[in-house]
Amino acid sequence: MENNKMTSKVFMNKLLVGLSIGIVVALIPNALFGELLKAIIPHFAPAQTLLNVTTLGMILSPMVIGVCIAMQFGLTPIQTTAVGMAAVVGSGVAKVGEKGTFTVAGTGDVINVAITAAIAVGLILLLGNMLKAYTILLVPPIVLIGAGTMGIITLPYVKQLTLMLGNIINNFTTFQPMLMGILISICFAFLIVSPFSAVAVATAIALSGIGSGAANLGIVAAGFGLAICGWKVNSFGTSVAHFLGSPKMQMVNLIKKPIMMIPILCNAAILGALAGIFNIQGTPMSAGFGISGLIGPINAINLMGGYTPKNIIIISLIFVVIPVALAILFNYVFTKVVKIVTGEDYKLTFE
Repeated sequence: MENNKMTSKVFMNKLLVGLSIGIVVALIPNALFGELLKAIIPHFAPAQTLLNVTTLGMILSPMVIGVCIAMQFGLTPIQTTAVGMAAVVGSGVAKVGEKGTFTVAGTGDVINVAITAAIAVGLILLLGNMLKAYTILLVPPIVLIGAGTMGIITLPYVKQLTLMLGNIINNFTTFQPMLMGILISICFAFLIVSPFSAVAVATAIALSGIGSGAANLGIVAAGFGLAICGWKVNSFGTSVAHFLGSPKMQMVNLIKKPIMMIPILCNAAILGALAGIFNIQGTPMSAGFGISGLIGPINAINLMGGYTPKNIIIISLIFVVIPVALAILFNYVFTKVVKIVTGEDYKLTFE
């Protein structure tokens, strides 16, 4: 267990790195294949089993995040799994029903998962080697009950914070469509890299119509923008994972140097304006996904009237061609002309 020279900065960095990795690992399978499998199911029924598998993987994200965070601290298998269990309890992913049965759905509250995991790791670091031979007997219940219960206590307050943020964003829906699109797109471009759940915010305020479309385009701006800004310093797979999985993998870099989001937010502002101009829409359930699994584009096309050549061209341009072109443009502007960011600001190292 790595507890030497454990400062608050080191602790937070390890926490955020583990959180970022866990989110991407748990969400990528469903993001890559979810919508494709849904399209195949009517023609090939066994595809439902594959969809169930990827959905279950997504539901397991609190456990995956907890384990990834614990691994960043070099914890033992016993300690690591205890952190994972506590993270699940604090996530809110499971609801207690009648007769003590549990209903498990969604991915839980990401912020509270991080809080619960942080408490769990803190308990383990505090205990150190005091328990010795009794570690296997005492660490799991102490961490599960201690950190898990604290997670249950903090969960309602964290959810309220998400709702408050959602209500602020919801006020933008009263503005003129183009201005609304710009503001919402910028907000979601930032949200998708932050610890907040973009999907949770969108569903909490039932974001729909152009607001939902703009939210997805903000996430598209973040996905393509971060991939291109870090293209020279990150591996091919890591770069692609930004828009096929989740831009949240850049969370650590956002905390270290928030200015790295400037090229992304500029991209998002233009895409948000285009959402208002071209009436790009979405639903409360599609907002927050961007281009992952093609959820955003598919819903936008359906709400535009279906798969006509005109609609396909518009959606392809706005969801892929323009975001990529803008990402290249703003990366050049802010690294070569204004020079406020460098490729190293977007570098990711997964160990």
